[in-house]
Amino acid sequence: MKPVALASALGLALVGLAAGSIAYYASTLPPLDISAAHDRSIVVLDREGKLLRPFLTADGRWKLPVGVEDVDPRYLAMLRAFEDRRFDSHSGIDLFAMLRAAGQMLINGRIISGGSTLTMQVARLLEPREERSLAAKLRQAVRAIELERRFSKDQILDLYLALAPFGGNLEGLRAASFAYFGREPKRLSTAEAALLVALPQAPEQRRPDRFPEIARKARDRLLARIETAGLATHSEVAAARDEPVPTARKAFPNLAPHVAEHVVAEAPTVRHHHLTIDARLQANLEQLARERSLGLAPQVSIAVLAVDNETGEVRASVGGVDYFAAERAGSLDLTRALRSPGSALKPFIYALAFDNGLAHPETMLEDRPARYGLYVPENFDLGFQGMVSARKALQLSLNVPTVELLSALGPQRFLSRLRDSGVAIAMPKEGGAPGLAVGLGGLGITLSDLTRLYVSLARGGEMLPLKAKASDQPAGEAPRLVDAVAAWYVADTLLGAPPPLNAAPGRIAYKTGTSYGYRDAWAVGFDRKHTIGVWVGRADNGAVPGLVGRVVAAPILFDAFARLGHDPRPFLQPPNAIISSTSNLPPPLRHLRQDVPKTLTALARPGLTLAFPPEGARIDLAASAVDGHALLNLKVAGGAPPYTWLVDGAPVTAPTRRRETAWQPGGKGFVRISVIDGAGASESVSVRLQ
Repeated sequence: MKPVALASALGLALVGLAAGSIAYYASTLPPLDISAAHDRSIVVLDREGKLLRPFLTADGRWKLPVGVEDVDPRYLAMLRAFEDRRFDSHSGIDLFAMLRAAGQMLINGRIISGGSTLTMQVARLLEPREERSLAAKLRQAVRAIELERRFSKDQILDLYLALAPFGGNLEGLRAASFAYFGREPKRLSTAEAALLVALPQAPEQRRPDRFPEIARKARDRLLARIETAGLATHSEVAAARDEPVPTARKAFPNLAPHVAEHVVAEAPTVRHHHLTIDARLQANLEQLARERSLGLAPQVSIAVLAVDNETGEVRASVGGVDYFAAERAGSLDLTRALRSPGSALKPFIYALAFDNGLAHPETMLEDRPARYGLYVPENFDLGFQGMVSARKALQLSLNVPTVELLSALGPQRFLSRLRDSGVAIAMPKEGGAPGLAVGLGGLGITLSDLTRLYVSLARGGEMLPLKAKASDQPAGEAPRLVDAVAAWYVADTLLGAPPPLNAAPGRIAYKTGTSYGYRDAWAVGFDRKHTIGVWVGRADNGAVPGLVGRVVAAPILFDAFARLGHDPRPFLQPPNAIISSTSNLPPPLRHLRQDVPKTLTALARPGLTLAFPPEGARIDLAASAVDGHALLNLKVAGGAPPYTWLVDGAPVTAPTRRRETAWQPGGKGFVRISVIDGAGASESVSVRLQ
């Protein structure tokens, strides 16, 4: 046999022997465990997938999930050129690179380059070993072949991007990009990409936060190589060398920390939490809270909640001024804290009074000294306005007319309606029947629930649950607080409330509140698209002299709307709303019960009963049709004539002394039927026409 043929045969035999040996060795290894690649940090994302807050893993490391699509293509090109030029063509092992590494070792007597492919590096990261031996290299080669058979090239790159070490407790490119540059790795400068390619080769020795000069030299060497490889021009490389190396780690994002903690506590095994929050708006409102806190006492905090009226989705939730401030109890979510709302609940007393036919925005109320048993309400300024319309009384936040209206409505009825709509109300521990003081803040409610109530006004009286998680689904039919007419009356009234100093009038409907003892300052407002609630106070419920809602909270509210953007569209006026002066209203709506003593015994309003239809009735219109037209008989018992009948807040008959009348419905659906007698007493029922 000729020498050449003999050499070829011998070479083939050696290759075959090597292949057989590798195959045998591979068969002795257990299956490759890639679970380390899935052990990532829990991340909380905004509505567009932007990172709000990551969490450390159980072993105290930052391991943010990352994939090829999350990374600047410039980084990937540098990585291939520097680490594995034939990555896209080899099957896990680069024989040329290994031969080069072996030759360098023979010439220099030590390992100069490892000849490892990116796939082999992934294998080493999945099965870390301290020694650098031929046996370890063989194992990596076998595992690399296994990886290439199981995964695509992009999937292998994903594994490298997730597992590569960058010094300290940073694992993965995304964590390193946030720690050193404060942003996602989607857009990196030439210098930044070069540094991140160089770090995993010696992550502890090249840490820029500890050894910036060593890190700079490693980066610059790599810049020289990418210039030679044609990946960057000479001017680009020169500019990249002039960029400083980061000398300290930056803080990871910590937007909406309270909401993030809450959703993670609810589902601790979920790795990705998608919220409805808008990261940009969240950052703006957190910054607004920090700015406004500078003029307040160190113990005072600020909570802000912004909600989309159409969906009930929370767009921003600021639980406090500074999450890490101990004196402000920053770790507490103050949007969930029970606090006295002061006058911020007044609009709902008026809404229910309008809804029950007790009053209209132009109904005249008395603002003069009054006593209700032992309770003597006073206005904030200790003065009186005399006779005022309900509109003006609400706009000026007068206490005495509000108590008069609540007396006619009944505090228990008021609270029951709020609770039926899904709002949690906390009453003082004394017990017993609720008194009239509940209308001026004598109860507890959260900023979250109070904001929900105002969202219902923007939605025409329909309540929605607030949702912060994108996956939350509405639970059944939304309850209704009041009908659309009553909600519009209140929205239109609050739109005319005088704005704070230097703010434009008539842009948002809003109301402020100040709790007893200056412990809480509130401002909640809405336009067609959004509702924003603001609370200012101490987390420990301590008093703060001068803490008044109109002075402290209202300017924050208007600034928040300026950052969010105001929706200029007017509130939609329901077709059956009554636009009238006081003198043209039906007589029972012109004044509120002038002849009834102001005592709690008047709350029961004995005598007047709506006999038909009963509350919750389902009425078949076809069965009540006469000559093809549906007619519904309305009956009242007791009370003092004349009687005025209203449907959804609009009169359907002229005042009559008869206790029975007929009404022709306009169609099917839910309606609220009310009757008002000559003394101003009223009763209402909700029925379904079908």
